[in-house]
Amino acid sequence: MMAAQLLRNGVQPVIIDIKQGPTNQSKALAVQARSLEIYRQLGIVDRALHDGKRAGGMVLNQDGKEVASLSLIDEGERRTLFPFVFLYQQSKNERLLLDFLTLNCCPVYWDTTLVSLKQNGQQVEVELQSGTDITTFNCDYVVGADGAHSTVRKQLNIPFTGDTYANEFFLADLELDNEELTDTQVQLYRARGAMSAFFPLPEHNGYRVIGNLTKDKEGKFNLQLEEVLPHLKAITGIDIKVVHEHWFTTYKLHHRMADKFRLQNCFLIGDAAHIHSPVGGQGMNTGLQDAYNLGWKLAGVVNGQLKETILNSYAAERMPVAKELLATTDRLFKTIISANWFWVFFNKWIMPWGLKFFWKNDTLRAVFFKRLSQIGISYRDSKINLHLSSAKNIKAGDRLPYLKVFDEKKEVETDLHEWCSKPGFTLIVLGKLKELDLFTLAKWITQNYTGTLNFFYLPPSAKNNHVFQQFEITGGKMKALIVRPDMHIGLINDVVDIEIMDNYLNNVVGLAKAAI
Repeated sequence: MMAAQLLRNGVQPVIIDIKQGPTNQSKALAVQARSLEIYRQLGIVDRALHDGKRAGGMVLNQDGKEVASLSLIDEGERRTLFPFVFLYQQSKNERLLLDFLTLNCCPVYWDTTLVSLKQNGQQVEVELQSGTDITTFNCDYVVGADGAHSTVRKQLNIPFTGDTYANEFFLADLELDNEELTDTQVQLYRARGAMSAFFPLPEHNGYRVIGNLTKDKEGKFNLQLEEVLPHLKAITGIDIKVVHEHWFTTYKLHHRMADKFRLQNCFLIGDAAHIHSPVGGQGMNTGLQDAYNLGWKLAGVVNGQLKETILNSYAAERMPVAKELLATTDRLFKTIISANWFWVFFNKWIMPWGLKFFWKNDTLRAVFFKRLSQIGISYRDSKINLHLSSAKNIKAGDRLPYLKVFDEKKEVETDLHEWCSKPGFTLIVLGKLKELDLFTLAKWITQNYTGTLNFFYLPPSAKNNHVFQQFEITGGKMKALIVRPDMHIGLINDVVDIEIMDNYLNNVVGLAKAAI
């Protein structure tokens, strides 16, 4: 994703990977709505939708009996073009993005190891090994997307603060022949001090199965699937019928976060920066958003379009997101796996009732979906945003809301996210402008920001009244929005003022004007 974002914004990266080639292991499974929005902007979402599956819902079982059922079908309708949780294995995501790199003539140097790196002023000296060949060269920036055991992070001596959960777990990708399971619902099973989950895969009768190991199986060398099936049956009350075993492994879970996401010209993203429990399917998606946030900023600096200071905003914006995610998933995970009598009682008797009550409330469901889907992530406190509006619901730093728009001129329906499909910033003016004002705006953009600022204008109309209501525009007033390349709102102003927009782009963001 990092390489794809750099390519999209006009920078050709060098990408190396210690592996021999693309992974065949499925790994992470859930793709959230925000990630699908990023894929749409890259132009690759249709292939993902074709090869994956929507999660229909989640069923909670206690001691083999269903105690709660939550529907996830179109839960985020009208909030995103993708109002669902999407099941699409990490291996497929990787191949999808690799194809994007290939189409953009960016090779991946497989079987290549980062041996060392040294920062020397404005550049980073890296030593790479491929086979027996050693290569040393200088590069402008290094982005460590190299996982929980990140060599980049270790070479930079950045602490990875956190801990390891005591329990050991298993993970299996299986083809099953069990009528008790459905091909769309996630089935969660709990018994005292034990848990397991079945996630339907896009493939026919395919399931991702996870669960904790019993104490006598923890740490056992070369553990086989057959050895955990009795424990799985005890938790679920189901005789698991395995047709084919695609993958089986055991592992421990960690919750850790790097003390820094940036050190001079080196950055950490994804698991190299933060790892946590898989509760909520947030890990891979958070890593994708790290890359999405850093990619346009780094490309802008490399291309000479943005001042180097904007790179400080990467850690400032993404570290609070990672910190909150670690805290939330840690609390939830400990609650789920705890063998403490209070939490056992809570999980068995209170949680099912609470979930049913929670799910009946439209407002609470909306809050849950915004958090799960990651469309609710905001950077309101970031120094590269400027809020000059009386609006209270949507503020600078928020993700641009997904709103359908009727183009009166072309007489076609589109949406605000589609308007942000091109690289660069996007100016959206909502309200009635005179022809002369429109001409002045277009001239200002052409003379100063050609190729870096796209422009869309939406006058009032009956078919677009909902857009004006969403942005709290009444009484013939207007709004000027400058949307960042990552579809977060950088500036909101209640007037269309070229001087203010110039100040935002030049002094707040650090966007250079086009050479005359």
